[in-house]
Amino acid sequence: MEWSVECKPAYSLLRITLEPGEEVTSEAGAMLLFKGDVDIKTHTGGGLVKGLLRGVLGTESIFLNSYIARNRSELWLAPATPGDIHYIPLSGETYVVQDSSYLAHHGDVDIGVAWRGFRGLIAEGEVFWLKLEGIGGVWVNAYGGLEEIKLADGERVTVDNLHFVAMKGDMDWRVRKFGGWKSFLLGGEGFVLEVKGPGKLLIQTRALPPFARLIAKFTPSRRSGGFRLSFGT
Repeated sequence: MEWSVECKPAYSLLRITLEPGEEVTSEAGAMLLFKGDVDIKTHTGGGLVKGLLRGVLGTESIFLNSYIARNRSELWLAPATPGDIHYIPLSGETYVVQDSSYLAHHGDVDIGVAWRGFRGLIAEGEVFWLKLEGIGGVWVNAYGGLEEIKLADGERVTVDNLHFVAMKGDMDWRVRKFGGWKSFLLGGEGFVLEVKGPGKLLIQTRALPPFARLIAKFTPSRRSGGFRLSFGT
């Protein structure tokens, strides 16, 4: 298997060359094109129950598509949002991944769910992230640029929930409110993610919900039939 990330970093796509018998699994809707004789199987990664948890309690489809090459083939995958793509090799480790940041994986990798608590439900309407573990590798995508942060033993960092992409599964982390109650209610951050090293954390430089709220200020209002105007932030 050979792969490369093209058109990076703003509009990245993943280009994979598969030898006969090799297989790649991706999120539903990620396929841009494929060349060659390829079998396609649609399934719920990690089993039906885990798939239903992702679909009902998250924003992602419960279905995944697996592409198995019959001959030398090429597969192009692209995420829904503009931004970079990053590869995480797995040799038995576990990674926790934002569900909207999962693009694809290969090898013997199990996809489960990581419980975020009800604070995650309040913060983003989701109580689960994805948990990937096994032998192989996973490609994750970012909205905007992608930064890797390495934390020493005992070192802590606080990240906005919406900018989280992935982290090693053995790191200590918790979702908590931003500052005191005044900051929590008026500071524009809500809940944040606190991560403790050692380990590696991936974050994205942009977040989709704030951008969607910005666009909504200039979309037609259903009530008035005109345009919604808003000043300031």
